[in-house]
Amino acid sequence: MYFKPLLYISNLLHWLLCPAYVFIRRLTRPFIKWILTRTTGLCELQRLCYCEPSGACRILGLEESLKNSKSVKVQKLLKFLDLAAKEKRLTAAGSGQIISKTVETICYVKKIHQGVHQPFNKLLGESVSVIWSLKQLLHDLESIRTTGYDSSNMEHEQKLLELWTLLMPMTELESRISNSWKDIGFQGDDPRTDFRGMGILGLENLHFFAKNYQEVALQVLSHSNHPKHGYSFAIVGINLTHLAYTLWRDGTAKTHVYNICCHQLQMPGPTLLHFHRFYCYLFIEFDKLWMSEKPPTIMEFGRIRSQFENHIRLLLANPNCMFKLNISVEHV
Repeated sequence: MYFKPLLYISNLLHWLLCPAYVFIRRLTRPFIKWILTRTTGLCELQRLCYCEPSGACRILGLEESLKNSKSVKVQKLLKFLDLAAKEKRLTAAGSGQIISKTVETICYVKKIHQGVHQPFNKLLGESVSVIWSLKQLLHDLESIRTTGYDSSNMEHEQKLLELWTLLMPMTELESRISNSWKDIGFQGDDPRTDFRGMGILGLENLHFFAKNYQEVALQVLSHSNHPKHGYSFAIVGINLTHLAYTLWRDGTAKTHVYNICCHQLQMPGPTLLHFHRFYCYLFIEFDKLWMSEKPPTIMEFGRIRSQFENHIRLLLANPNCMFKLNISVEHV
């Protein structure tokens, strides 16, 4: 699964060839678009909707096509959608009209007869909804990430204590400030200090994993307590929150996000639940890698973590990529 030479060669080829490919593609793209439009009678957006399979292939293509549009009206429309996502207006009640107006505007600019191309209206609307729902979710994630753990906030405190109960069901916590927190992988007597890097998002991820996949979380925790090859469960979990957030923020995870939305028929777009499940997948897979590597010391964490990230990025580079938790509680 983790074949290092192949991974290094693949990354090297990508680094060498990608700039040349991008340059040639940008140079020839307008000419190819003109030829295809003249021969098919369909604009690029229509070709993508009708010819590309549902999921990342179609949505990524539409996203790039809209981004590269030279139409002033289309660019103005994209700014409007970005603002709507930032202001969190893509709600169950408000997104319908926004998406409808978006499709109407694009059809007007591209001279597409909506009555004739009704399937196009539906496919474009669904894709636009997914794209900007993800952008809105990223704003939500940033808000959670930048919210620091507050020990005076009862909701934060309750969730932290629930985390202990879920991971240590047979052991009662002596007190809120206790050396016992190290048993589940925190660094000191007060876990609050360990959440500084990722804010409350780190706690939200750990709590979701422990609550919704408790049996698996307890198994991973037992691995982390291995006498020779152990690691700090909570600290690694927070580090993986950073990895998950980075992959979503820089767009690498779009293949998974777009595919999972279409596969689970959960249009119009991703939710916080999708991010939590993505995080759980990373935690489980990282634990598998760690235990297979059997590192002699925790000082190997940097190397293994880097190896793991490279592997995940390589998988996500495949437009058909879709991570699924192959465990009995997948429906949670």
